[in-house]
Amino acid sequence: MSQAFKLLEPQELTDNVFKLVGEDWMLITAGGAERYNTMTASWGGLGVLWHKQIAFCVVRPTRYTYEFMESSDTFSLSFFTEDYRSALEICGSASGRDTDKAAAADITPVEDTPGIVYFEEARLVLECRKLYYQDLDPEKFLDESIHKMYPKKDYHRLYVGEITQVRIKE
Repeated sequence: MSQAFKLLEPQELTDNVFKLVGEDWMLITAGGAERYNTMTASWGGLGVLWHKQIAFCVVRPTRYTYEFMESSDTFSLSFFTEDYRSALEICGSASGRDTDKAAAADITPVEDTPGIVYFEEARLVLECRKLYYQDLDPEKFLDESIHKMYPKKDYHRLYVGEITQVRIKE
């Protein structure tokens, strides 16, 4: 493990989840060090489900990261300080199919837990074990305005993961 991080229990987190996910953004990463992909996201959350501390995120099937989420049993969510906003913008706009996003964003992939990649520059990392997935069904949207989020009808897949490790910068 990087010396710059200490381990916490999920219930020790003190961040405001709405700011953390919705405003600060995160990188969703799946795969191992030899082959992984990451993407920027601002939709997701943290909570308790099935008596487990969980994180959930959503990935559209059109995203390259989707392939990695599907083939991996684990994923990470990496959160950064505002100093890394441009890195998050790069990872949200470039495709990992034809770009080394980490190199382009000048961030360093790390794999301390086999099969889970996160980034050395992150201030907070949640390592997760997938528990559940489900495709969002537009027939079940109760608020009509949600349909506007999907002009291409590329509905997200929801992933729920048990938080197995929390790393925070010291």
